Amino acid sequence: MSAGAIADSIVNLCGAIGLAVAMMTFYRRDPRSPLTHRLLVALGVIASLFLIRGAAWWTGSVLLDRLSVLPAALIPLGALIVTEGILRRHAPRAVKIAALAGAVVLGLGGALGLEQFAKPYAIALALLQLVGFVTCGLLLARRDRTELMGSENRSIGRLAVGALLVLPFILTDFRTLWPDIPVRLGALGALLTVTVMLIAGGGAETRRHGLTLMTVRLASSALLGIAAAFMAGDVDAAQVIRFCAVAVAGVLTIGMMTDALRALFESQEPGLLNSMAGSPAQTRAELIAELARHPIFESARRFRAVDLAPYDPPLLHELLVTSRVLRRSEAPWGLALTHPAVERMTSLMTAHSATHVIALGQDPIELIALAVPVTSADPATETALTLVQRLLTLTPEAA
Repeated sequence: MSAGAIADSIVNLCGAIGLAVAMMTFYRRDPRSPLTHRLLVALGVIASLFLIRGAAWWTGSVLLDRLSVLPAALIPLGALIVTEGILRRHAPRAVKIAALAGAVVLGLGGALGLEQFAKPYAIALALLQLVGFVTCGLLLARRDRTELMGSENRSIGRLAVGALLVLPFILTDFRTLWPDIPVRLGALGALLTVTVMLIAGGGAETRRHGLTLMTVRLASSALLGIAAAFMAGDVDAAQVIRFCAVAVAGVLTIGMMTDALRALFESQEPGLLNSMAGSPAQTRAELIAELARHPIFESARRFRAVDLAPYDPPLLHELLVTSRVLRRSEAPWGLALTHPAVERMTSLMTAHSATHVIALGQDPIELIALAVPVTSADPATETALTLVQRLLTLTPEAA
């Protein structure tokens, strides 16, 4: 088996795995949405193509190679189904008939074997896919924007950009037309598109973080591919491209798998805020007792004014007026290190091995000191502690 065939197989198998992960993620996010069902159909067709084609090239099976043209011919129909779901209206009947007829004719023709017409068949299949994508793009571009929400219009815009970016990758799959292509990149283009789609589903901050992670993954995997290429004896530009494609496809797939598993595990473990949201507690004391069941609050201790007498409550009050959640790592909290309030608060934290102090009241002063394990001290925990402080101060002392 040639190096090109090995690279083609690996990239396509990575694409099949990545799209399967994306399908599970979309289903977990909204299993009842009609658009989710349409996305699952379209992504399922493409994943089937990559899986059958990757297995065919890896094993050298002619039968599997012929069968792979069935899902390949169905891709324009799948794209049309998703387009209808996004627009919430049917596509013109002529477009549907053309997509269905093209899928039947080219799918069955390829499955029956048309080796003597390899180049004309490849041209026809490429045209079917390109015309299908362009038609879907035109339907989306000519939509009535007033019938859709702003978020839907923005999602369509991102999807259109993704479709345009993936077109050059799709063309590399037709090696009959371009025999000098070092590696087929259609599966890699699909991985990039679904990665962007998964990122686009979050808020603005989440999207920025997702795009940053994606950029790091792409850059690092490309560099890894370039470095790995020099382990081979005959290094040339084509070999470097193959190594880069395999490394990028592998890292994107692994990233999608780990992201999906992390989201699944986090959804199975009730977080701090989830525990508070579902708590039946009516008073502050009941809510604090509920919080004590969470690992982060296991070491928490509540201090009232009488308990804080040795630490000079008026001085502590001066410090807690401007900062409702104090972190030991941020000492001296904008004051001089020798300021009496800083010394009292540092002494309190040291005596009780606390990493955080949460202010519950100013007059009389009341606070909670707790030790957050270093393994849990991430930005999400810090945000949760700030929200807990707000919820506790808004909760009445008595029902």
